[in-house]
Amino acid sequence: MIDLNADLAEGFGRWRLTDDEALLASVTSANVACGFHAGDPATMRRVCELAAERGVRIGAQVSYRDLAGFGRRSMDVPAAELAAEVAYQIGALEVFARAAGAAVAYVKPHGALYNRAVHDAEQAAAVVEGVRLSGPATGSGQPLPVLGLPGSLLLAAAAEAGLPTVEEAFADRSYRPDGTLVPRSEPDAVLHDPDLVVKRSVRLARDGEIAAADGSVLPTRARSLCVHGDTPAAARLARRVRQELSRAGVTVRAFA
Repeated sequence: MIDLNADLAEGFGRWRLTDDEALLASVTSANVACGFHAGDPATMRRVCELAAERGVRIGAQVSYRDLAGFGRRSMDVPAAELAAEVAYQIGALEVFARAAGAAVAYVKPHGALYNRAVHDAEQAAAVVEGVRLSGPATGSGQPLPVLGLPGSLLLAAAAEAGLPTVEEAFADRSYRPDGTLVPRSEPDAVLHDPDLVVKRSVRLARDGEIAAADGSVLPTRARSLCVHGDTPAAARLARRVRQELSRAGVTVRAFA
């Protein structure tokens, strides 16, 4: 059993990057941009309504305040400021999720913040503090889960703070032998071969392992699998990944 997530609502005004409606036909969890790296109020509202209609879980994809850089530039944001900005983004999305009859169900950092929180204890703690500031999940009274990379300081800080943690893996990103992601500035950091992405997805879900760029095998307990929504033909790729997972006997559903 595995959750399938993708990044959605990554547009702004008249500009749209992700095919949200098509992706929502395949994923079980939607990482919704909250306005700091992409997304605007109208887009956030529309995606929450579509996700609620399809029974897809809504997650807040929080980021550095970096619209120009799509949240992929690392920033030295003071911890207190970053915590407040994370809580702000979650709260903004919660308004639209609740209006759609749903709720924000988890939090996942985006881009540079995601990668920074893997190894930066201060930034990881600030993200966790922001999640704590936002309060429990609406309707459940339980803390919001944090989605992140296995072995990251982010997940360690979240667990220490009493927040549920969910380990995830990436179907379309290259890994270093230490389990971290190959930076996008390096060649072949993003995988575009659909056959390879599908093969990796099935192997991860069925066998609990994924191959690093050097060919070494990384064991993983990932409960969620990410397909990036901004890659070419992402919706078609997500649909194929889900189909092949089902054919391999893997149940695809939102993490508990």
